[in-house]
Amino acid sequence: MHPCKLRRVGLTTIFCLILSAGVHAQTSSGTEWKAVEEAMGRSGQVIGEVLRFSMPRKDLHITLGNVAVKPGLALGSWAAFKGVGAEAMVMGDLVLTEDEISPVMRKLQEGGIEISALHNHLVGESPHVMYMHIAGHGDPAKLAHAVHDALVLTRTPGPDAGTLSPQEPLGIDQKKIEEILERSGKVNGGILQFGVPRAETITEHAVLIPPAMGVATALNFQPTGNGRAAITGDFVLVSGEVNPVMKALRENGIEVTAVHSHMLMEEPRLFFMHFWANDDAVKLAKGLRTALDLTNSKK
Repeated sequence: MHPCKLRRVGLTTIFCLILSAGVHAQTSSGTEWKAVEEAMGRSGQVIGEVLRFSMPRKDLHITLGNVAVKPGLALGSWAAFKGVGAEAMVMGDLVLTEDEISPVMRKLQEGGIEISALHNHLVGESPHVMYMHIAGHGDPAKLAHAVHDALVLTRTPGPDAGTLSPQEPLGIDQKKIEEILERSGKVNGGILQFGVPRAETITEHAVLIPPAMGVATALNFQPTGNGRAAITGDFVLVSGEVNPVMKALRENGIEVTAVHSHMLMEEPRLFFMHFWANDDAVKLAKGLRTALDLTNSKK
């Protein structure tokens, strides 16, 4: 009998990973990942032991103030799978319009996917969008089918079929921003993105949760002209960091737009703080760095 057993308690699937050497989690094989990709109807990106799918809402035309929000700034649906023994866990975040929320929630729950949060990330955007965080455990392909079937009920575009367009100059000082944050960013669809993992080991039901499954601080910069940028993302925080980080952001001209949970049974308990500003990109990078230094993030 495989050491990873499952039992249901209410809506929560508890992983019992009892081994003589302690807790252990295995990565799904390439064959299993192929079945997941087939069920999702798109290719994923392997990041360590995680298979992650990006489903940007390129169909949406969202504005906030005078900023036309690009998908890579704040409209990126995603789902990430990690093998656990012969089965898998999935976590993700779906960007939804108001009319999509109810049918998507129903379809996910019918497919055995739990809803771990539903809330805003932005304030004042038009039209209004909501973010549905999901979690599930079980057969990898069945989980992928459930996510796929829910996405069908939205206007989320299918995978890109064309070739990539040449990368245009950003218009902000990427090198200076990277120096301030002391981290390298990546440019994705005209957005300068940073992912900052926490230093702690994060688990759910005794299973290690890697940063690629949504537990890394995300800092995104969208150039808005003349060296300015709109910034958003979320800080991943433990309880004692919430108010110091909030204070630091606000003192540096960065609005806090939401504070909430994304998961249900994680250890340590985490809070996600979303933010927004549109100002000089280097100035905002300094403000983000001040807040980041108040967290237990990996250097």
